[in-house]
Amino acid sequence: MPSPLKVAVRLTADQRQTLKQFIRTGTHPAAMLRRAQILLKADADGPEAWSDPRIGKTLGCSFMTARRVRQQFVAEGLDATLHRKRPSGRQYRKLDGKQEAQLVAVACSPAPAGRARWTMTLLADRLVELNVVKSIDPATVWRTLKKTRSSRGSSGSGSSRPSRTRHS
Repeated sequence: MPSPLKVAVRLTADQRQTLKQFIRTGTHPAAMLRRAQILLKADADGPEAWSDPRIGKTLGCSFMTARRVRQQFVAEGLDATLHRKRPSGRQYRKLDGKQEAQLVAVACSPAPAGRARWTMTLLADRLVELNVVKSIDPATVWRTLKKTRSSRGSSGSGSSRPSRTRHS
């Protein structure tokens, strides 16, 4: 089976100097330093261009990591390769602890006049009214309340099963 086409990394003198300085300072995260080392080892115009398996073995990473760093450098440049961006598909918390507490407090308060209970939409609107958040989706309110451990219907904390005690 033929080997996949190898992407050649060609660093300029400035880029090479920047990477060497970057590694020398040592105040960067380990993954960032490893990517800089991979680029220096993979440099086709450098003293010796290493293969991906050799880079992986020497630096303690897989050859696929070396290949991905090489491909990212060619496609996106030095800065994008060293400073990885946050994943775009990841969902971050919508409410912090203080905001969650305010949501629970509103949910546990009496329902608005003319209503038997709070709906997720009413809770979301109320959080916006109280300036807890600028905007919030009712589904986020539902997910936040779902993960809380407290239940308004339970009469005590802990298990509903009676405790077993041993009589001697």
